[in-house]
Amino acid sequence: MAPSLKPAMPDSPKSSTDWAGIGWLYLFFWFFSGPIQIILLPTTGTTGFRDVFFLSFIWLAPVFLFPRWTRQASAVIGIILWGSSVISLGYFIIYRQEFSRSVIFTLFESNFKETSEYLTQYVSFPLIAGTAVFTLVALLLWRRLRPVHLPRSRAFVLSAFFVLANIAYPYAGYPYAKFSGENFSFKNATEKLQRRMEPAAPWQLITGYIQYRGIINTIKDILEKNSSLPPLENLVDINGDTPRTLILVIGESTTSRRMSLYGYPRKTTPHLDALKERGELIVFNDVITSRPFTIEALQQALSFADQEEPRRFLTEPNLMNLMKQAGYKSFWITNQQTMSHRNTLLTMFSLQADKAVHMNQQRRQNTRQYDEIVFEPFADALKDSAPKKFIVLHLLGTHSNYAYRYPEKYERFTRRTHVPPVLTDRQTEIYNSYDNAILYNDFVVSSLIESFRQTRERGFLLYFSDHGEEVFDEPPHQVLGRNEDAPTRNMYAIPFMLWMPPGWKRIPDTGAVCARKYSNAHFIHTWSDMAGLSYDRFRPELSLVNPDFKPRTRWIGNPETGLRDFDALPP
Repeated sequence: MAPSLKPAMPDSPKSSTDWAGIGWLYLFFWFFSGPIQIILLPTTGTTGFRDVFFLSFIWLAPVFLFPRWTRQASAVIGIILWGSSVISLGYFIIYRQEFSRSVIFTLFESNFKETSEYLTQYVSFPLIAGTAVFTLVALLLWRRLRPVHLPRSRAFVLSAFFVLANIAYPYAGYPYAKFSGENFSFKNATEKLQRRMEPAAPWQLITGYIQYRGIINTIKDILEKNSSLPPLENLVDINGDTPRTLILVIGESTTSRRMSLYGYPRKTTPHLDALKERGELIVFNDVITSRPFTIEALQQALSFADQEEPRRFLTEPNLMNLMKQAGYKSFWITNQQTMSHRNTLLTMFSLQADKAVHMNQQRRQNTRQYDEIVFEPFADALKDSAPKKFIVLHLLGTHSNYAYRYPEKYERFTRRTHVPPVLTDRQTEIYNSYDNAILYNDFVVSSLIESFRQTRERGFLLYFSDHGEEVFDEPPHQVLGRNEDAPTRNMYAIPFMLWMPPGWKRIPDTGAVCARKYSNAHFIHTWSDMAGLSYDRFRPELSLVNPDFKPRTRWIGNPETGLRDFDALPP
């Protein structure tokens, strides 16, 4: 057969995508944030892992747009990511916690000596070895990288999509708000974007510092205004110069109605029950909070504000001012999240103390962080040589996620005994985990009492929870959490108890006093009375333990939208 005279056609261009090359590029960029989030999954949940997964796509944009510079661009980006991620890795190796803006707060708000010690005292073999392995793996991944050539238009579209999908997402509601007339806040959207970016390198340093500066400036403005307030007039301490230690323990999200100490059928508070049976613990049976949220409740409890005059916490001295004016050295030890826009007031209180110890540097409150972490700094405060000490401990208590609030050995309640029968298996699991959290909280509070007892110092320890929690108790047993618009008694009923060593001022007519109906909005008057402090603003009729106490309407709800009488709620 004669050979064909038809000219040979050139090879058609390859249309297949180098998915393996893209995979190696993505894995390289993801490596600087992803592994830590995988390790943190049991502690912090999936939010950080999810955010890192999506944010890592941003770094594909420059290598898609400029494939010939893939290795050079990846090297520069990798060095930046390595520099920030190795800080997070080192912090995790030392503390087993996620790096956050709270760590930045601790570093910047400490003096130079404390910061130097903080940075150097934990240099160890695990830290050096972990950093070396991390660096070696990053280098090995970088060696696998190769250019990925995409059609120019596709590379541009993908790059724009990766960047805009991650950065513009929080602002997506703006066009709809303009069309519908609804409110939209660019500030809130920006804060949301910063929270989403914070788990990933290098944003945990950049956004963490930006948020730290914004929050600390707000706090310092409040502190500056507070420092200009006039002192309380005619302050008198009936205990004179007698050495003493007064301890305030603030719990979290714990309703008294789920404590065996208050008649709950499950034995959720065995240690506190034993103290009460021995006559060592004075338990007040009908105390409520005014608001079912931490900040709003403590704004009133720790100041002269109340439901009828909620702004007084800004214009008058607070409990920290009072105790400092009375000559106490003050300590604030907290396991609450250190830096957040919601916790500004709490951080302000802590910075008013002579010594503040922030134990919780987690990025989010909803992580595993057990309250026994406060035992060591509490012991150090008790050993302080100051003759008059005021110690505040702020616990995480039974804050949701309840299963994160206790170690495994406290998972005692696992069955349906005393559980409302209509609950699903998942609701039963939540119901039981709340009781387990209360059981662990019983261990923590009773341990603090025992530590104080061993010092043989004069004074007292008072414990209350900031607010309660509804956990499927109220029929039809479907409500979980707190809602001022649909209040239940469990959201507001709080434990309130007092332990005093022998010889301290006793409370007269204990039985009658413990049955009084009281709102913790007026707590500063009760504390002043117990501490033996009087001054012009002190009102004995608002003190739970004063002979001149007068019952008042116990207002609950948002003062700006309307109040209601707690005692008018269905029983």
